[in-house]
Parts: sequence; C-alpha cells; structure tokens
Amino acid sequence: MSSTEKRDYYEVLGVPKNADKDQIKSSYRKLAMQYHPDRNKAPEAEERFKEISEAYAVLSDDAKRAQYDRFGHEGIQGRYSTEDIFRTANFDEILRDLGFGGFGGFGGSIFDMFFGNMTGSGRGARRGADLRYDLDVTLEQVASGLSTEIEIPRTERCSVCKGTGARPGSSPRICTECGGRGQVQRVSSSGFAQFVRIETCRNCRGKGEVLDNPCRDCKGSGTVQRTRKITVKIPPGIENESSLRLRGEGDAGESGNTAGDLYVVCHVLPHKIFTREEGDLHCSVSLDMASAALGTSVKVPTIDGAGAEVVIPAGTQNGTTLKLKGKGITMMGSSTKGNELVTVNITVASKLTEKQKDLLKQFKQIEEEKKKGFFKF
Repeated sequence: MSSTEKRDYYEVLGVPKNADKDQIKSSYRKLAMQYHPDRNKAPEAEERFKEISEAYAVLSDDAKRAQYDRFGHEGIQGRYSTEDIFRTANFDEILRDLGFGGFGGFGGSIFDMFFGNMTGSGRGARRGADLRYDLDVTLEQVASGLSTEIEIPRTERCSVCKGTGARPGSSPRICTECGGRGQVQRVSSSGFAQFVRIETCRNCRGKGEVLDNPCRDCKGSGTVQRTRKITVKIPPGIENESSLRLRGEGDAGESGNTAGDLYVVCHVLPHKIFTREEGDLHCSVSLDMASAALGTSVKVPTIDGAGAEVVIPAGTQNGTTLKLKGKGITMMGSSTKGNELVTVNITVASKLTEKQKDLLKQFKQIEEEKKKGFFKF
C-alpha cells in the first residue's frame, strides 16, 4: 500500500491526535482482539490486523510519532525501513496477554507476518531476505534528484530449474511425513492434560517438499548468487539517513517464494558552503565594516551553481540574516522550495594604513560629538 493510499494512523486506531500512550495501547489491544487472524477468519482480517499493527508501531514510538505528525506517511517511509518500524513495538507482550501467545497461527513472532516467513500455503519455504545498500549523495544531488546505477550481490531464482530446486525433467514430491504442510503435530499427555506441540518437519526441513533429483546448478536450493546492476531514482529533497524501498529487488525466496526488498539508505554528505535545515539552506558572507555601513551588493553562491546578487542595506549589523526566497531545496513530497538564508559576518581590518587610521579617528571623533549633542539643530 503506497503512502498516498494509506489511512491516517490515528484514524486506523480510532484515537485523537493528542491521545497518550495508554489510549493508543488500549485501542490497539481492542482492535487486535477483533482482527487477529487466529480469531477472525474473514478474508480481510489479516490485512486489517497488519494495518492496525503498523499504526501502533509508529504511534507508540515517540520519535516515529513525531516524524509522522510532522511529515505524514512520507516522513515514515522516507526515514524507516519496514523492519525499523516494527522493531521497537512490544507486540509479543500484548498478544500474549490477549491469549495469542505472541505467536498465534503465524508460526513465529509478528515479524513473520510482515517479513514473509509464512508463505500462506502452510509450507515452510521462506520469503527472500531484505537487503540494504548505503549510498552517499551530495547536497547538489539532493536538490536536483538523482538517477544512478548500483551493483547488488544477491541470490536470484535459478534459471535452470526455475526456482523449484528439482533437476529439469523431474519435480519435487510432497513430503509424506507432514503431508506438504512443513510442520508436524506432536501430542503428549500428562495426567489429565494433553499438550499439542507444532514442530518443523525434520524430513523436508519445513519446505513441505522433498527433492529426489536436485538441480545441479543450484544444488536444490532453487537460487544462485548473482551481482546485478539496478537503477535507483533518488527523489529531490531526500533527508539524510532516509531509505528507499525497492520491492522485490532483494534475495530470491525459497522454492519460488516472493523475493525480498532492497532498502537503499541515503547518506547526505557535508557541504563545504551550505548547511541544511529541512528545505532551507544556510551560508555566510564576509563584509568589511565600510561596505556594511554604506551598503553594497554581493554575489553569493546558490545550490544550483548560478549564484545570486544580494543587496546589503546601509547600516547592516553583524549577524544579520538575509533571505533569498525559493533558493533552497524542495522538500520530499512537496512542490515548494525552501529559502537560502545568508548571514552577514562583518570583518574588522587588523592592519591599517596611516590614512585609514586618520579617517577612522575622524569618524570616531564625529561619533563622540554626536553623542554630546554638538550636532543638534
């Protein structure tokens, strides 16, 4: 579901925007009890459960909630990977308290739901692993956006066996131990109590299938190692440490299952002139005290390289900040550009000629006489 399609997290949980953590947790517990797939067998229950779990994961974390309140879904997707979103939430504790043991019918923690450790068919073939690539970008590239090619070593579906793991001309057979489920049920009794334990099938190692004739190229794994070139498009305005998700560009899944995702984490390099504050760019210009007193105009650098003329009004004081409207950076997900803010640093000459000293003495004398009222009319 894209950020434009997602519902507001507060709306999903049915809480006001000023709700405290206890209200958010209470609402999630109520909705989790209603939509947990172990309890609700409706086709849409699992997606609804995922939706409320994502909302809770963000709103229960102070940093993520602040980011969401400020930038909406773009602020979350642009800064956190799916794993980052769910890592800090106490799902197992809540679900265990609700009687789902923290594991429910998903065969693992709630991470299994969101990272594909369940195939949906009941077999143990796993979704491919997510991959991470760290990409350095310059501030100029942040301003303009970037399309670049990166090389990713990853596992891909074997082209010989088409991901089945079986030698061409043969097929995997259903495991007779587990009947293709990848799991077996062990029942034991103690007194009047009967215990049921679900275990991974040892015969097929949870895959639900057995290979009598494994593929020679991939040794029956269904995947091979490859280094692939992938084009990545970095949108203008991306924030430092933001991650872009490329669906299906991670490692291949087992036995033809879904591939993982690739997360490209962008690191914005320090700039020799500008510092950035959201969409605004800050820089400074040095000015001698005479120019500051009399007024002048100076050319300052801009992020697009063109430069711009700035008028320095007469009497400008040290530390004055002048604004170049629209000369900053477009914020991600917005069409509005920030501003360039130029701070004036007035420098005092350390070495003066005799003529300069005489002129300054005259200037000082006039200033003192003004203070005494000699120039009142």
